[in-house]
Amino acid sequence: MHHKKIPMVTDKRIALVAHDNKKRDLLEWARYNRSLLEHHEIYATGTTGETLIRELGLEINTLQSGPLGGDQQIGAKIVSNEIDFLIFFWDPLEPQPHDPDVKALLRMAVVWNIPIACNRATADFMISSPLMNGGYIRLVPDYDEYRSRRSVKNGGLATVSFTSGF
Repeated sequence: MHHKKIPMVTDKRIALVAHDNKKRDLLEWARYNRSLLEHHEIYATGTTGETLIRELGLEINTLQSGPLGGDQQIGAKIVSNEIDFLIFFWDPLEPQPHDPDVKALLRMAVVWNIPIACNRATADFMISSPLMNGGYIRLVPDYDEYRSRRSVKNGGLATVSFTSGF
């Protein structure tokens, strides 16, 4: 499979998402890393975004709450190359009513080769990387071949069939 090269500029577009039991961890992490975050463009879902605005005074693009579609909004922004990083403190011990959306969001980040931090240690390594404050060329698989697959022939007409992979 061939790859496309997608440049990331110096100021990254970072999505911050946290489940209820992890919001305090994300807030503490963001407070500690405020000076590293402030020149990047930040997106956040629902109450996470509102809390970060109130507590840190950062300009944040707020989306819907996760269960109301915020995770899907972030996923759509990843697909349309509007998000460079995903920092998602999710709770592995608490089932979420929108678990399928959570799985889909994480899947989109992997499909489009977006760096993901799902805990504080990984987020620390990611935010402190020298790559965070410079340009970077992200390799993304060229999905043109996947999109143009012909799997069913019907009377000489080819129809495209997509599978979800689940």
